[in-house]
Amino acid sequence: MSHQLILHHYPRSPFSEKVRAILGFKGLHWNSVIIPTVMPKPDVISLTGGYRRTPLLQIGADIYCDTALIADVLERLAPTPTLYPAESAGVARIQAQWADFTLFWTVITYCFQPAGVQSVFGNQPPEQIKAFIADRAAFRGNAPRMHVPEAVGALRLYLQQLEAQLADGRPWLLGRSTSIADFSVYHGIWFVQGATAVAGILEAHPHLVAWMERVRALGHGTSETMESGAAVALAAASTPASTEGEDFLDLHGLARGERVTVAPTDYGIDPVEGELVLSRPNEVAVRRVDARAGEVVVHFPRLGFQVRKVE
Repeated sequence: MSHQLILHHYPRSPFSEKVRAILGFKGLHWNSVIIPTVMPKPDVISLTGGYRRTPLLQIGADIYCDTALIADVLERLAPTPTLYPAESAGVARIQAQWADFTLFWTVITYCFQPAGVQSVFGNQPPEQIKAFIADRAAFRGNAPRMHVPEAVGALRLYLQQLEAQLADGRPWLLGRSTSIADFSVYHGIWFVQGATAVAGILEAHPHLVAWMERVRALGHGTSETMESGAAVALAAASTPASTEGEDFLDLHGLARGERVTVAPTDYGIDPVEGELVLSRPNEVAVRRVDARAGEVVVHFPRLGFQVRKVE
């Protein structure tokens, strides 16, 4: 690889754990930038232009948002071992999408019931817990919310279904080969395990717990600490990867170089404005200039994001 991998994350972030586990699976070395759990996040915003979900993957002056895209980027850079084995690639992506949204929000609601809140936050003082909850409430905006009784019922069913999926003795969710489905399901169940006061719901599912240990044993690769300011400075000193000559998929009546915004369609819908420079079947990217980070290209997955022309 010509550029070092920089993961902007924090320890208890479920989606960060998904990427850390993928880095371990692929045996990669990476730089660890710990970011704040709540706003303000000035270095994150310098790099992304507004997007503030966690984690981010930085490679020089290219910033990759959303773990679905980050997984694809890591697969391109390190194709072996693969996240998308030929015999299960399609269903693996479908189960991953289910886990990253449906299972994830069920888990969050379940873990943030009154009995689970303190174990989620450990020994953090009450004012920090209140700040986190207020930040996430604003982050979700008007997105639909599940209530605790529904989350309890749904999670019980999902755990039963995952247990049944593993009951034939297969080592991984889709058979003999590890896939993206394992890492997407894993990070939600990992969050439940960390909420010790309510983690007893897992005890009735021994195949699932054993599978969790197999994923955990893959580790997180090797890493070294980097300060966030150094990561921003590295972006400023780097040049984004070239997209010259690459096919441009036009789905919006937009040409390469037009000013657009890109934003999630569900929650955390802070738009990122820039010059549209890349449009692939699974990815879009905009070029922007920041006073501190310089010229950067911010990449997003196609699914779950919308592109709008700046009038």
